[in-house]
Amino acid sequence: MKTLFKILALVFALLFLLAALVQYNDPDAFLWYVIYGIAALVSLFFFFGRMYYVIPAILCILYLIGTFWAWPETFEGVEIGGGDIDNIERGREALGLLITSVVMLMFALRIRFAGRS
Repeated sequence: MKTLFKILALVFALLFLLAALVQYNDPDAFLWYVIYGIAALVSLFFFFGRMYYVIPAILCILYLIGTFWAWPETFEGVEIGGGDIDNIERGREALGLLITSVVMLMFALRIRFAGRS
């Protein structure tokens, strides 16, 4: 089981880096570089067993708050052409924050209840 979580941590570190890289043309790209960059760093620290559970736990809460903050008033999906582009953009951002929050929760629970990763 320990190997599974290490593989997941490495996969998520790469996915978070990729998520940061595709933000280059976003108006608030720097914010998303920071958001996904921190998530990638936490994933790498988890992978190397150098993470305390409180850090991903706090990040989970912060990312979850960000999810509610970014959630559009009317969710119109994530596909361009399906509605108002601003709502779609906010929906994508909110879902990205939600995924990141769930990953941080997984890391925190794994560290807390299974010892260091």
